[in-house]
Parts: sequence; C-alpha cells; structure tokens
Amino acid sequence: MRPVAKGIIVISRAGNDSLGFSLLELILVLLLLGLSSLIVLPTIDKELRGREVRRSALALAAVARDLRNRALYEGIPQRLTLKVSDNSYFVARDREVRLPADVKFLEVEGGQTLDRSVRQFIFFPNGSSLGGEIRLSGGRNTTSYSVRLEALSGKVDILAGGKS
Repeated sequence: MRPVAKGIIVISRAGNDSLGFSLLELILVLLLLGLSSLIVLPTIDKELRGREVRRSALALAAVARDLRNRALYEGIPQRLTLKVSDNSYFVARDREVRLPADVKFLEVEGGQTLDRSVRQFIFFPNGSSLGGEIRLSGGRNTTSYSVRLEALSGKVDILAGGKS
C-alpha cells in the first residue's frame, strides 16, 4: 500500500491580508512619480537642445578645418557660405548643410557679406582666412557656442559662451 501524502492547508480570511498595497499607497506613489517627472523632464529637454547646439558647432568647425586643409593642399581658395535666414551653410558651393530645427545662427561677425543674410568665409592657400566668429544658440536658457576663425593663422576654435 502506498503512503498517502499529508499536507497542511491554511486558509486566511478575506480582507485581513497585510501583504498587498492599499489604494491610497498606490496613488501616493503615482503622485510622487508625476511630481518628479515634472522636475526632471524640462532639464532633459534643455540638455538635449544644448547637445544639439554643441554638435552643430563641432560639425561647423570640422567643415571649416577641412576647407582650410583643402585650400592648403589643392592651392585653390575654398569657401564656406552661411545663409543665416535659412539656418544653413554651403560647403564649397555644392553641398548644403541645414542646422537642426532648434539651432539658430545667433550672430555672425567677419567674413564677407554677399547679401543681407548671406555671409562668406574664404580659406586661402597660404593658410589664412577671412576671420570672423559664428555664434550658434539653441534658444532660451541654453549654452551658446562660438566658432572662431582666426584671420592670419586660419586656426579654428570652438568657445562655449554664456546662456542665450
């Protein structure tokens, strides 16, 4: 004959279980999560816009350095043309680069004015350029960045500015 398994069955009364969460506790947790997201989300948005401005400034500086190097190597002046009203720039007249929607040209100094909203920077075969400064911004309360083109040496620098 087989041995019969014996077990203990425990039955608890309904409504007397202290292992779960009450509705009030769940609502309080959801309220705290909502309040913390109200604090964190604007900061994340601001940082993302700041990152776009920085990335755009780095890309513009890389283009300027490349044009300077091409002018030195090929012996032909190279042009960087900014179309301020459209938030875009042309690399050697054949390729247009548009800035992201949140990034704008805040201020453009130096270079050569072709039209009311068009500025041109020329890089010469001797390494010099038409110097100037191009300042980019991502809107209110974001850090602006400046791409500085030195005239005599042709050196290209990026400077983080203040809040715009």
